[in-house]
Amino acid sequence: MAIKIFIDQGHNPVNPNAGAEANGVIEQDVNYEVGVRLAELLNNNPNFEARLSRNSPTEQLGTSTLTSLQARTDGANNWGADFFISLHANASNIVEASGSEAYVYMLESPAYYMATRILQGLNYRTGLPNRGVMTNQRLYVLRNTDMPAVLVEMGYLTNPTDAYLLSTDPQSFAQGIYNGILMYYGLMQ
Repeated sequence: MAIKIFIDQGHNPVNPNAGAEANGVIEQDVNYEVGVRLAELLNNNPNFEARLSRNSPTEQLGTSTLTSLQARTDGANNWGADFFISLHANASNIVEASGSEAYVYMLESPAYYMATRILQGLNYRTGLPNRGVMTNQRLYVLRNTDMPAVLVEMGYLTNPTDAYLLSTDPQSFAQGIYNGILMYYGLMQ
């Protein structure tokens, strides 16, 4: 039976729940593009079945930030996903801040080990620094999923190098995350 991976492309095209914007790059556009490519990689592998939270670039989930987040977790919970992966791009007042990081509900959990592998995959594919896995029990998507969940901050939109890479090469981010998933399941060739 295929491993079911629910890919949440964080944020909406417009508010409520629109994402960050910097260096001419809009977070939800990057999240959408990487998500579509990641789903394609997973769905082309008979070991996996992937679904997306947003199936078109203009799809708007929910009528408030809360209902937007609920729609994402409900989609994964109702489908009975084995893993929930939420894609995001970071922002900081510190322009030099660069790299990928991940958030999980708790350490020493399946989500933590998945997040570790995803960051290794991203670092290897994109060359961006691996900023590590942290816990955050306040994040809605980590608290309200029935399956292990990882929130991935792929890079910093506020860093010109990260932003350029995110906007011009979403395939490398998708491939890095995909490779991390393969490593987690022991399927890396």
